[in-house]
Amino acid sequence: MLLNKYSLLPLLFLILINESTNGYKPVFLLHGIMTGDESMELIKNTIAEKHPGTILYNCGRFGGWSSLDNMWYQVQQIGADLMNISSLHPEGINLLGYSQGALLARAVLQAFPEHGVHNFISLSGPQAGQYGTNFLHIIFPGYALETAYELFYSRIGQHTSVGNYWNDPYHQELYYSYSQFLPFVNNEILTNRSSQFKEGLVKLKQLVLIGGPDDNVITPWQSSQFGYYDDNMTVINLTERDIYTNDTIGLKTLKKQGKLKIITVPGVNHFMWHLNESLVENYMLPYLD
Repeated sequence: MLLNKYSLLPLLFLILINESTNGYKPVFLLHGIMTGDESMELIKNTIAEKHPGTILYNCGRFGGWSSLDNMWYQVQQIGADLMNISSLHPEGINLLGYSQGALLARAVLQAFPEHGVHNFISLSGPQAGQYGTNFLHIIFPGYALETAYELFYSRIGQHTSVGNYWNDPYHQELYYSYSQFLPFVNNEILTNRSSQFKEGLVKLKQLVLIGGPDDNVITPWQSSQFGYYDDNMTVINLTERDIYTNDTIGLKTLKKQGKLKIITVPGVNHFMWHLNESLVENYMLPYLD
C-alpha cells in the first residue's frame, strides 16, 4: 500500500498519543561492525521492559560484511533514516550506537545538524580512532599492527570503514593525507562543513561516552571517550587534547553546560557491552528519558 501525507496522519496521531502517555522518547539503535540489528536485541528488549511503551527503531542497515562499506556512504544512508524517523517525532528522539555504530551515529548527528536527537549514548565506540588489531584478524587475516597502515592509508583501504577511522600514531602524516573520514568529522582538517559538524553536537541535551579499561578491542580504550595516543604512544585524555581545548567539535561547550557525561566501567569486554542487562539498566536507561 502506498502511503501519502494523509494516510500517515493517523500513524502520527497514535505516536504522539503514545509519547504523551508513557513519557519516554523513541530510541534509535545502531549496531557494530560485522553484526546486525539482532545484536542489539538485548538492549532493545531491556528498554522495552523497563521503559514500557517506548517506540524502538533497531537499524537493520549495513549488517555483516556490508558494515565494512565506506563510512561516509553509511552515514548518508543511516542519516536519511534518522531524519525520516525524527520527522515522525517532533518532540525528539534518543540515539544509542555501539562500537563502530557509535562512531557512525556521532557522524550522522554532525552531517545532519537539523536532527531531532536529544540524548546520544556512545557505547564503546572508536571516537578518536583505532590502533589495535584484536578484531582485524577476522576481517583482514594476516595484517599486523605495524603494517596495517599500508592497506588503510591507500585508496583501496579508504573504501573500508576500518580504514576510515584507522589512526596510526606513528604515521600521522599519512593519516592526514589519506584518511577521508575521521580527521574531517573531528575537525582536525577544516572544511566548509566544519561549523556544521560542531553544530550537530552542541545542540544535544546529553552526550554520554561509555567505555572501560578492560574493553580489549577499542585501542586505546580511552578512544571511546575521545582520548588517544600522542606520538610517544602515551594516552592523552580528552580534556588535554586539542579536540577539547580548542573546542573543535563542541565537546568543551557541552562539558561547560553539564551535557557531557563520561562513564568508565571496568571489567567489561568489548563484546559484552551490548549483552549485559545490568549495564543497560545502570548506564543507559538513565539517559533514555
